[in-house]
Amino acid sequence: MGAIITLSLLGILVLYLGLFKAKNALLPVSILGLVAALAFEVCAWNQVAEPLYKGMVLFDHFALSFSIVCISLTILILFLSKEYFKSISDNIAEYYTLILFSLTGALMVCSYNNFAMLFIGIEIMSVALYILVGIRRRDKNSNEAALKYFLMGAFSTGFLLFGITLMYGATGSFDLLAIKQYVIDNPTAISPLFYAGILLLLVGLCFKVGVAPFHFWTPDVYDGAPILITSFMSTVVKIASFAGFLRLFSTVLIPLNEFWTPILLTVVILTLFVGNISALMQTSFKRMMAYSSISHAGYMLFAILSIGPNSASGILTYSIAYGLASIVAFGSLMLLKKHIGSDQFESFNGLGKTNPGLAFALTIAMLSLAGIPLTAGFIGKFIMFSNVMSDYHTVLLVLAAINAAVSVYYYLRVVVHMYFMKQEHEEVLTLSMNYKVVFFIAVLLTIILGVFPNTILGLL
Repeated sequence: MGAIITLSLLGILVLYLGLFKAKNALLPVSILGLVAALAFEVCAWNQVAEPLYKGMVLFDHFALSFSIVCISLTILILFLSKEYFKSISDNIAEYYTLILFSLTGALMVCSYNNFAMLFIGIEIMSVALYILVGIRRRDKNSNEAALKYFLMGAFSTGFLLFGITLMYGATGSFDLLAIKQYVIDNPTAISPLFYAGILLLLVGLCFKVGVAPFHFWTPDVYDGAPILITSFMSTVVKIASFAGFLRLFSTVLIPLNEFWTPILLTVVILTLFVGNISALMQTSFKRMMAYSSISHAGYMLFAILSIGPNSASGILTYSIAYGLASIVAFGSLMLLKKHIGSDQFESFNGLGKTNPGLAFALTIAMLSLAGIPLTAGFIGKFIMFSNVMSDYHTVLLVLAAINAAVSVYYYLRVVVHMYFMKQEHEEVLTLSMNYKVVFFIAVLLTIILGVFPNTILGLL
């Protein structure tokens, strides 16, 4: 709980720093606060995990692991923010404050043990993002993205709340452990209200993680939002949402898997094809990343579809790999958009010659997202495919392999543009020390996790 309180106070402190025009202190204070929150999570690792505050939250290893990943990725994202925020706004304290509040909600989603806390966490995480997506008031695309995100977010919250209401009507409790006990005690007499609640909860959570056919907001919102906010949404917010998704199903709904597995299987197959085929058709790098994030959500659903003892470690590994690669990809896009002014694939032409270091980092990121061996992305996909294989979902495994092959094409398309196509005006991009540090850390961890996966996973 120390991390959640620290981040809440940090957000207020940063807002006051902006009020008193202490712009140069915003980033250092935010980073120090995030490190302090990270220290609280690490210190809680060896403590006995018990539900706190009348069973509202549970800080077990599951919650701590995902919280550590979310905080660490936010630190990397904020390191990229220094030059980016200065170039688009004078009032940058609001950006930091809203990101910190959104992260606070994400940590609550990772550690909830009661439906009330799940709802509060999702709303805190989402409301801050509604503002961040549309914070460029003079940009029509940003305004459209914010409106679409707000409407679809409110719509999905309605499904989520209605599902929670029906499950409460069937069980008389919001507590996950009490609902689990209801399922155990009534194996053949589950209320129809409970089944309806599962369906509505599934719809609401699928909206939040952006899987097909509930993905329609994702490409436009990711495309219209500022690039840094897109990187935060596609990594931290998605990872926290999947942590909440998995906690609900692994804690409560395993005994009823025969009911929800066919529905989730259909969603996964649809998500893989919609995400990969749509990404294949894009000419914009940013929209390609938006659609590919949908396909990655489909792969992450494998852990819930074949739920078991390895599901949490599988999603955690995939989350680390996907988060690191996405930060490098969006960080590279920020540099190109600033210097060239375009996010088309042609913007990457000749980057291997003019900026070999940046091109190498982006190549590693694309290879990891594609699941090429010796990268973290390969380990993540391998664990997900192993989970599916252990449950004998043979058809899904074949379809997933086909989609993985399709994704290799559009990810390597970026590499082809960097190394095999000439740029009309060869311009060397200048990378600040912040960018160099973030890219170095992300690439190093991607390679280490790909070559020696137990080095990191053994710690978590």
